Amino acid sequence: MKKHLRWAIPLGLIIIVGMNAMGSYNGFVDAEERVGGLWADVETQYQRRFDLIPNLVATVQGVADFEKSTLVEVTQARASAMQAMQQVGEGGSVADFDQKNMVFGSALRGMLGYSEQYPELKANQNFMDLQHQLEGTENRVAVARRDFNDGVKGYNSQVRKIPGSFWAGMLGFEKKEYFEAAVAAAEAPKVSFGE
Repeated sequence: MKKHLRWAIPLGLIIIVGMNAMGSYNGFVDAEERVGGLWADVETQYQRRFDLIPNLVATVQGVADFEKSTLVEVTQARASAMQAMQQVGEGGSVADFDQKNMVFGSALRGMLGYSEQYPELKANQNFMDLQHQLEGTENRVAVARRDFNDGVKGYNSQVRKIPGSFWAGMLGFEKKEYFEAAVAAAEAPKVSFGE
């Protein structure tokens, strides 16, 4: 009888450790998939923003006659930010995407600022509709970024807490990067239509 106990205790411990490892691994996978899904939501909102820009540029270009360099700057900044966003999904840096997105936002604000100089632009219904859509999109982007960071927080907590930290290192799960946008990047571009 004692001989059976000698095998049962180590076997029981192996089973317990194995079940703990499997549970931790599955928890990491679930949390990592959730973070990936939340990043896809962030991308969707930014893509919506990027998709509005060609219409906004065409409307401004059709109504206002101002420096072509401004439109080129907006278009190039948009392309750069879109490329950085795609690279995040392939292991690129969220911080790099944020930096390029800030450049894009700055260029966009510069273009939108021209509405003060062109009364016909301020009165154009298409321009006003696009501006409202852009502001709504900025709000959706803020919500998506917040949800993404909540998902990253949950995942990182699993990776850092015991026994997760032990298994995370062994199984190759690492902390995820938060989306830490600068304050200026979180502000929706503003247009003053005058009084």
